Amino acid sequence: MRSAFYSTPKAATHLSLTLSRIEIMVSALAMIREEWMELDAEVAQLRRGDPSALEPLLARYQNRLYRYLVRLVREPAQAEDLFQQTWVRVVEKIQKYDPRQSFDTWLFTVARNLAIDHLRRIRPQSLDQPLPSGDLMGETLPSKARTVFEEALQRERTSRVAEAMEILPVPSREVLVLRFEEEMKLEDIATVLGCPLSTVKSRLRRGLETLRDELQARYPGDDWQ
Repeated sequence: MRSAFYSTPKAATHLSLTLSRIEIMVSALAMIREEWMELDAEVAQLRRGDPSALEPLLARYQNRLYRYLVRLVREPAQAEDLFQQTWVRVVEKIQKYDPRQSFDTWLFTVARNLAIDHLRRIRPQSLDQPLPSGDLMGETLPSKARTVFEEALQRERTSRVAEAMEILPVPSREVLVLRFEEEMKLEDIATVLGCPLSTVKSRLRRGLETLRDELQARYPGDDWQ
C-alpha cells in the first residue's frame, strides 16, 4: 500500500517538491549560521585590537548603515561623514560592547546617537515636529495601517516611498527604516532608540498613518489602504 502510494506520479511529485523545499530551508539556515559565525569572529578579532577586522565589517554594513543614516539626516554627504564617525566610535568603544548583545543593535545605536546629535545641532527645535508639508496624526489607526509600508515597498521599492518619508518627523522615520528596511525586531529597535517598546509601537503607528496619508495625497489614483 505504501509502495503504491509513493509510486503514483502525483505523490512522487509532491514528495520531490517537499524534499526540495526542505533542502532549500536547510541550506538557507546553514548560510545564516555561517554568516553569524563570521560576524562573531570579526567582532571578536576587533575586540582583541586587530584593525584588519574592520575592513570586512565595513563591507558587511556599508550599504545598510549608510542607507539608515541617509534616511535620518537626508544629506548624502553628511551621512557619509556620520558613517565614518560611527566606525571611529566603534573602534573607540568596542571594548564596551557586550558580545551577548546583537552587534547589529549596538552598531545602529552608535550611529543613531551620532545622527541625533548632529540633527540637534542644526535643528534646535523638537525633532518630533514634521516638515512643513506634513502633520503629526493621532494614535488611533485603521486596522490595515500596519500593511501600508509593505504595500508601498511592493509598488515602488524606492522613489515614491522614499520621497514621502522625507516629510515624516525623525522619530517616526527612523522607526520605519529600522523596522521595514533593516527588518529589526521591535525590541531591538527599542534598544537602538533607547526608549520603551510601547513608544516604538506608538511611533510606528503614527508613521504608517502619516505615510499613508501623504502617499494618497501625492498619488490619488493609487490604492494605499
